[in-house]
Amino acid sequence: MKIYTRTGDDGTTSLAGGKRVLKSSLRVEAYGSVDELIAWIGLLRDCNVDKDRNGLLIFIQDQLMRIAATLATEAGDKRMEAFLPGPGSVSVLEDEIDRMGSKLPEQTHFILAGGHILVSYCHIARCVCRRVERAVLRLKKRRRCPRNNH
Repeated sequence: MKIYTRTGDDGTTSLAGGKRVLKSSLRVEAYGSVDELIAWIGLLRDCNVDKDRNGLLIFIQDQLMRIAATLATEAGDKRMEAFLPGPGSVSVLEDEIDRMGSKLPEQTHFILAGGHILVSYCHIARCVCRRVERAVLRLKKRRRCPRNNH
């Protein structure tokens, strides 16, 4: 089975449902950045430093896959509902952040990336996550404008 289709050689790609859009569209940028974040989190899982965290990282990857699928689905597609992140997924993340934060001293300054390769991977994942957020917000803003539909 070939892993390429050559259908995107003209600079377009298919959304779930078949609609063709430019590869440079905000939507493709957004779900492509989500895909990159999923890959970085996979790299963190592969480091096997804290096996207790692997379940949480897999959960995060699953929720991100749902977000990517939602972004790649045409508005109005009935399948979109099934792709949405699970109920309570934000609470799971907030609870974990609070749990980890309770073990750390109060932060009074910015933290420079580095010091250990795993820490650097975490910082890269954090930066990609912030890019995802910006891309999704740009897409959301664009969707409110009736002249653009991608």
